[in-house]
Amino acid sequence: MEISTMSQAMQLHAHVLKSGNNHHQNLSTIFTFTALSPSGDLTYARLILDSLSTPNSYYYNTMIRAYSQSPDPTQAISFFLSMLQHTTNLAPIPDNFTYPFLLKSCARLRLTHFGKHLHGLIFKSGTSSDRYVQHSLIHMYSVCGESGLAYKVFDTMWERDVVSWTSMINGFVDDDRPIEAIRLFEKMMDEGVVDLNDATVVSVLRACADTGALSLGKRVHWVAMEEKIGLKANVSTALIDMYAKCGCVESARQVFDEIVEKDVFTWTAMISGLASHGHCQEAIDMFNLMQELGVKPDERTMTAVLSACRNAGWFTEGNAYLRSMKKKYGVRPTVQHYGCMVDLLARAGRLEDAEDFINKMTIEPDMVLWRTLIWACKVHKDLNRAERLIKHLEHLTIDSSDSGSLVLIGNVYASSGKWHDKARTRKLMNKKGLVKPPGSSKIEFDGEIHEFAVGDSGHPEAEAIYAKLDEIEELLRRSGYEPKVLEVLLEIEDEEKAFQLSHHSEKLALAFGLSKIGVDHDQSHQVVRIVKNLRSCGDCHAFMKLVSKIYQREIVMRDRIRFHHFKNGECSCKDYW
Repeated sequence: MEISTMSQAMQLHAHVLKSGNNHHQNLSTIFTFTALSPSGDLTYARLILDSLSTPNSYYYNTMIRAYSQSPDPTQAISFFLSMLQHTTNLAPIPDNFTYPFLLKSCARLRLTHFGKHLHGLIFKSGTSSDRYVQHSLIHMYSVCGESGLAYKVFDTMWERDVVSWTSMINGFVDDDRPIEAIRLFEKMMDEGVVDLNDATVVSVLRACADTGALSLGKRVHWVAMEEKIGLKANVSTALIDMYAKCGCVESARQVFDEIVEKDVFTWTAMISGLASHGHCQEAIDMFNLMQELGVKPDERTMTAVLSACRNAGWFTEGNAYLRSMKKKYGVRPTVQHYGCMVDLLARAGRLEDAEDFINKMTIEPDMVLWRTLIWACKVHKDLNRAERLIKHLEHLTIDSSDSGSLVLIGNVYASSGKWHDKARTRKLMNKKGLVKPPGSSKIEFDGEIHEFAVGDSGHPEAEAIYAKLDEIEELLRRSGYEPKVLEVLLEIEDEEKAFQLSHHSEKLALAFGLSKIGVDHDQSHQVVRIVKNLRSCGDCHAFMKLVSKIYQREIVMRDRIRFHHFKNGECSCKDYW
């Protein structure tokens, strides 16, 4: 009998009980339905299991699986622990079907410690060579931010299929190690793993997007088309995102236009890409077309639309979208949506309006909102307001490990010349064991990603890079360039500040790019593409503009906020970022 409702399951169960045969084959069917079906009832499934005198491993493993997929996966772990206590007489010994769903629960709950404990039990039980268990370990460690441990599991596998490779690549991307993800993908291709699936392609495209690896992204695009998975919705969306984040919004648009059936994710990726490149009116036009074609926007779509308004400085339009979100589009505004509006006002120097906007919000503002406004106060030299608003951050960071907020607080004090207060903030960071996230910039050349930190001297071509940087700075000085030493918030001499500014990571990446591309006429069409992990400082922004004019070289730089297209001494952001 096929079961489709709980009522049918309960009727069949009553029949089995009346027959006096609790081991009737229908019992396992009833149990499976109640435990795993969306129409089932976990509580009822547990009653069935508890009523059995000697349930076999299938019942226990199915119960753990059901709990792991439930809204409360802690029940899977609790059930497993009770199972261990009764293995001597009632419960079966855990096997290779038990552990994967427990590891899934650990991943959902970010329980790294218990996941490691399970790994030890897996090793002792002799199931560590089971491929499904290995995949689950890789996933668990990756989700918990332990991609190094995930790779150790991966490295011990005798046979790796496409799922193994994809899990590990995705793990590196999720753990913010995209360069390792790219290297692993290249190793996968070198070893002849050709049965790529869409999940593999999406994962490596995410890595390309994170690093700006355009050449590899194009190669993956070609492979996807060869494998006939390039037109799948998730792959197409990932391609749009990759091209947009690598600075090629035209290529992203070409992929978008070739998609016959576009879902909300595809539209959102394109709208977001256009907005990040400053094509704000085109982003809004696309949003309007999306609605005309009957595609309903979601939460991320509205974030992209508000980002377009933010990058264009359109407060009236942005506010109208925000106010109509729930009623017109059925999307409840989140702190991210409000954040776009705060950022819009803050960038424009409307600091009082931004503060008033936060105070009138219907949801609780988070640290990011206060950071956005305080940062703008620092930029617009309203340091009194910045110091007054710091109390919100100090209250929110008492029990947090948010280094970004504490760094900003210290910078505000430094801007006011209050070095004692900055030192106090630094002491608090040290006490919490926090460090300032280092600035870094990436640039791709000849299919390889080169990453630079501030003052980096570890690159194999460091001597040539610094020689090129000296050449650039000399040409800029002749054109009237002067370092913006106020950008350096340290109690040191201006000469030392200028030295620090000259060694910012994006300038090193630029020097490397110019030295590799060259300046001859035949190569003038080549673009220098740089990806920076933090917001660009005012000095580097002015530096890039002048270099694009003197060297007649287009520079595309993506910082944490948006894209900057430098050409002929101008920037696409119009100095609004």
